Amino acid sequence: MKRTLLFFLLFVFLFGLWAQVPLPTDSDDLELPPAPRWARDLRRAEIIAFGAFPFMFFFANFGYDTYRFATHNWDRRYAPRPFNSAGSVEQSQSEKIMTIGIAAGSAIVFSLVDHVIMRAKRSRLERASRDIPVSDPNIIRRPLNEEQADMNTSELSGVGP
Repeated sequence: MKRTLLFFLLFVFLFGLWAQVPLPTDSDDLELPPAPRWARDLRRAEIIAFGAFPFMFFFANFGYDTYRFATHNWDRRYAPRPFNSAGSVEQSQSEKIMTIGIAAGSAIVFSLVDHVIMRAKRSRLERASRDIPVSDPNIIRRPLNEEQADMNTSELSGVGP
């Protein structure tokens, strides 16, 4: 056992040193080609799903504990986690796995909803950019009041006040 632990620690230590190779100082070497849109969308969905999982696990666990509490006729032994007493009944292994599955499914649904919202925003922006005319815009400036109108006409004519 000690030999295996020593080998594992040596392995981790040596690969930790190997991973600390200095990066090149030239910034041109570090530039990567841009990733395709689907890869960036997939990465965003992955980050959101993993970030939402702890929150979804908390809500799923609390919700399932509340459901158990209600189905067991409000017995204090089945109270949800922050309200349980010393002799409370713990969840079984299958209930724990089910809670983790519900949390994972909820996190994936959460990331899919974000993906749909982002695609809708992106398509709206693309549609708006296609509707802009290519020619030079005509800018029409109106004076706010009569004094500004007099100042602007005198500046254009070259005559001072």
